[in-house]
Amino acid sequence: MKKIGIIATLILLSFGVAFTSAAAQNPGIEETKEVKLTEEQKNELAKLYDEAFEKKKEIISKYVEYGVFSEEKGSKLIEHIESHYKKLEENNYIPKYGNHNHHHEKGKQ
Repeated sequence: MKKIGIIATLILLSFGVAFTSAAAQNPGIEETKEVKLTEEQKNELAKLYDEAFEKKKEIISKYVEYGVFSEEKGSKLIEHIESHYKKLEENNYIPKYGNHNHHHEKGKQ
């Protein structure tokens, strides 16, 4: 029964990633507007992202503990989450979905 729950969670997570990628690549979906957030807004978003990313890391750690992911896979996923968080910080917590080739260019270096 637990295995079904884990599989269902993985499927839901993959749909979320697929939707985010599809939305970013679909020209029919509205682009993020250029806005300036106040310090209060940035702090509020930072707090929410901190909580969300910590929860994602906790979930990945559980998958490693349960043998769903290897230690290496878990580390790579957490590294990706931390990289995403760093980019959000650099962009003042405004998501930028324009360049999806950055993952592929890393491997070429």
